[in-house]
Amino acid sequence: MADEGVVYINAEEGMKRVMNNAKLYAKLLGKFKAGTNLDELVAFAAAQDWEKAQGAAHTIKGIAANLSFTELFKQSLDVETQIKGKSLDPASLESLKACFAETLVQIDKVIAQYAA
Repeated sequence: MADEGVVYINAEEGMKRVMNNAKLYAKLLGKFKAGTNLDELVAFAAAQDWEKAQGAAHTIKGIAANLSFTELFKQSLDVETQIKGKSLDPASLESLKACFAETLVQIDKVIAQYAA
């Protein structure tokens, strides 16, 4: 369930990034949903493979920035910063997982809005 006041996707900003091409934005959202794997980040962090975990967090953060996933960007930035310090607060990782899941729910809504 989405937290009130939390912006998961700033679709207006995202649309500007693709020059208001709704079909392209919906396609990019679908690609994110199909191809972005949070499980990799979780596995690398659990194994304390900090270099790979940082790469996975950085990828998620970059895509989140490019697609205007506001909350996912903030949380993945926090996780990436922690990983750079070779540690990760389990609560931060759980929060990121919940944010990621909610972002996926919101993606479906945005795709439905723009894919038509």
